[in-house]
Amino acid sequence: MSELSIMCDESGEWGKLSEYYLITLVFHDQSDDLGTHIAKYEAHLGNAGLPDIPFHAGPLLNGHGDYEGMQMRERKRLLVAFLTLVRNMPFTYVTFAHKKSEFDDNRQRFEAQLKRDLADYLLSHLERFQTYGTVKVYYDNGQQVVTDALKSSISYALSKEAIVYRETCVRDYRLEQSADLLCTLELTALKYAANTQTATDLKIFGNARAFKMNYLKAVRKKLRS
Repeated sequence: MSELSIMCDESGEWGKLSEYYLITLVFHDQSDDLGTHIAKYEAHLGNAGLPDIPFHAGPLLNGHGDYEGMQMRERKRLLVAFLTLVRNMPFTYVTFAHKKSEFDDNRQRFEAQLKRDLADYLLSHLERFQTYGTVKVYYDNGQQVVTDALKSSISYALSKEAIVYRETCVRDYRLEQSADLLCTLELTALKYAANTQTATDLKIFGNARAFKMNYLKAVRKKLRS
C-alpha cells in the first residue's frame, strides 16, 4: 500500500517577536529511497571533519544550541552540506506565508486563514493525495495554532482513515530538518525582498543576489505549485 509522509515546520509566532508567519509542508512518497542520500551526507560530514549535528537552521545561523562556540566558517560548511542533501533527496514542498500585520492582531482571522491555506491546497491536489493508501503527518506540536490548522484542514479535505498524526522531533528525521531549512530560506527570501535582512543573513548568505543564486534557486526547484 502506497504511503505519503508530510513533514511540517513553521516559522514565527503570534506575538510581536516576528513579522511573518510561515508554514512549510514537505511531501515524500515513501517508496522513494532516502537512505542512499542520507548515507552520502553523513559520510561527507565524516570525511570533511564536520560534526553530525541534527540540523536546526535557527541555532546554526545564530551560533546557539549545539552550534555554540562553533566558528561561522564551520557553520556555513554545515549549512552547505545539508543544503546539498536537501537538493538531492526526492521530495517536494510548499510554503504558506503571511505578514501578521495584515490580520490587525485578530488571531481568529489568522487561524482561519491558515486552515483555508491548507485545505485549499489539499483539495486542489486531491486526486494526487487520494492515490495513497496512507498519509502520515509529522509535526512536533510546537504551536497549537499549527496543530489545529493541520488537523482541521486535513480531516476536512482527506479521508480521516487515511491520516496518522505523529509527534516528531527535528533531531530524529532528516525530512523534518529539511522542512526547517526550507521554512528558514523562504522567510529569508521575504526579508531580502523587503530589504529587512539582518546582519546575520548577510554574513551567512551574502547579498540578495548571492542568496538567490546559491540557496533559494536550489531549493525552489522542489517547490510544488
